[in-house]
Amino acid sequence: MRPLLQARGHTLWIISYTGIGDRSHLANPGIDLETHIKDVVAALESEDLKEVVLIGHSYGGMVATGVADRVANRISQLVYLDAYVPQNGQSMIDFSVPERVKQWRESAATEGGGWAIPPGPMPSDTAPEDVAWASPRRMMHPLKSFEQPIRLSGAAHAIPRTYIYCTRPRPIDVFRQFLEQSRREPGWRSFEIDASHNPHITTPDVLAELLDEVVRE
Repeated sequence: MRPLLQARGHTLWIISYTGIGDRSHLANPGIDLETHIKDVVAALESEDLKEVVLIGHSYGGMVATGVADRVANRISQLVYLDAYVPQNGQSMIDFSVPERVKQWRESAATEGGGWAIPPGPMPSDTAPEDVAWASPRRMMHPLKSFEQPIRLSGAAHAIPRTYIYCTRPRPIDVFRQFLEQSRREPGWRSFEIDASHNPHITTPDVLAELLDEVVRE
């Protein structure tokens, strides 16, 4: 996504969460949602970034919501890309069906030392070369970050928000409810994209064009 957005005049900052990506060496049982919110807040403050369009994908919607609540003065727009949109006191598992939560906890117990969840399968329409590229970069995810309720003051509600919903079918669709929410509530725009859950991998050109439109409008 970086070269595609740079070509459209945007600077893309990619901030890794503690224990994931290039910070996977810091993985530990104590990592929770609060840890990841602080990761992003610290990066924004350290680089003194302002007028930021903050994009949260999937679980990243939990983090982006918390970040925007803490440093709303730095955020010009929130973009949820097929992502969770929590209210105060909600955790990610509150939106998940019991069978999936049970599976997460069982896989953490058997494969993740009791505290980390192995990455799930990539969407079936992901090209083999993209699976080969992404697989070694997909890390175990700390279970606590899914379980911890978010604490919000409501500051983020004043920020313009956009929801991008991926329309291709999936076994369990927890994201449609947030698209519908964005259509009901003031302060939102919504878009649909013909893609599976990871459009930054499967349809990057289409996503870059849409993000460019979202930012410019």
